[in-house]
Amino acid sequence: MRYLILLALPLFLCTCDSAESDNWPALNLGKYNVPVTIMAPDSAKVTSKTMAGVMHDVTIKSLADGYNIQVLASRAETNDMARLKSAELENVREHRYFSRVVREEPNGFVFENKIDTSALYGFRYIIYQGDQEFVFQNGLSGRFSEAQVEAMYAAVKQEK
Repeated sequence: MRYLILLALPLFLCTCDSAESDNWPALNLGKYNVPVTIMAPDSAKVTSKTMAGVMHDVTIKSLADGYNIQVLASRAETNDMARLKSAELENVREHRYFSRVVREEPNGFVFENKIDTSALYGFRYIIYQGDQEFVFQNGLSGRFSEAQVEAMYAAVKQEK
């Protein structure tokens, strides 16, 4: 019986993560120059700025909910989604604390960083529209558990 419970626990944890993001209402980021709708807690605050006239940075944050998403919008160098994702994956793998890719999908991935014995998680999700690329990632200020990152990843993931 214990063996069965241990096998079912990871499945239960994964379903809880996406269930949390399913409870968040839709947030249209169009007025922030990001023509995408994501899921976000009601308490989320949105800030927007342009960096060097080249990149647009939109941050959606609700620290009480363990939610902090940054969107970087810029002109895409290519329309090849595999290359766009590969570049993001390469950037993450070059980080000195990178440990492993937890999950990889065509438009994004969840990863783990290890600092000493502490595991910290992050994600990247890429959307290509027109000539723009939108890179969604966990906010850089904060430490996120795997459950928090999975919930944020599910919140930005677009249905095909």
